[in-house]
Amino acid sequence: MPELPEVEVVRRGLLRWVAHRTVADAEVLHPRAVRRHLAGPDDFADRLRGHRMGTPSRRGKYLWLPLEDTGQAVLAHLGMSGQLLVQPHSAPDEKHLRVRVRFTEDPAGDTELRFVDQRTFGGLSLHDTTPDGLPDVIAHIARDPLDPLFDEDAFHRALRRKRTTVKRALLDQSLISGVGNIYADEALWRARIHYERPTATLTRPRTLVLLGHVRDVMNAALAVGGTSFDSLYVNVNGESGYFDRSLDAYGREGLPCRRCGTPIRRRPWMNRSSYYCPRCQRAPRVVS
Repeated sequence: MPELPEVEVVRRGLLRWVAHRTVADAEVLHPRAVRRHLAGPDDFADRLRGHRMGTPSRRGKYLWLPLEDTGQAVLAHLGMSGQLLVQPHSAPDEKHLRVRVRFTEDPAGDTELRFVDQRTFGGLSLHDTTPDGLPDVIAHIARDPLDPLFDEDAFHRALRRKRTTVKRALLDQSLISGVGNIYADEALWRARIHYERPTATLTRPRTLVLLGHVRDVMNAALAVGGTSFDSLYVNVNGESGYFDRSLDAYGREGLPCRRCGTPIRRRPWMNRSSYYCPRCQRAPRVVS
């Protein structure tokens, strides 16, 4: 699934091509694409028409487009294969086109917004917003590490209280948002921390070092458009990211660690995989 850097790349594209444009028409081509909008496809389309899109926003992996002066926002859940594309009106419809949004004024050059989703795990939905502008259904999601208001001390204290393992904590959206499996493995490799290390053993300096690596790896991914392992993750112009070429741990089973040369290992982990260097990232000792 897309993680913070991939969603931020899409948000920046929407900021350029969609922000402050008024919806002329919205068309739902597959009801599953708006299944989280409980009032149904027709209501979803009706509520968009005539409203002006605000500044696209993001918290962690969650992306939304506010509707100005309504107190509501369109929340986009990309799932495994969802894409928000800006296309010319004349472009042929994509095979898996689910929702189309057209605008009244068109300074962007005769373009429309399309939601394309091959596997239909993603979708769009309309929600009321909280006083600070978040869709109410994600108000419980923690700030992400690139947010200027992210509280490092509060995060460290939460880690110590949680008494879990460090990778589980990094993927806990109530503690820190936006970090998924790929970037967790990359940050832990950079910090030389094993994914099963108990959070109770992390000192405040160690937590800050880890957060620094989380930010570094995400900023590095942002600089090259995110990570694309197949054609399903693209930006709003249909272009893939290239950070997969720079990964140090994730997906490198059997290849030499770039620091010490020890082969990278992969272990099953919560229906996923964890990649790590057994020499640089020593497993915690089991206390009997």
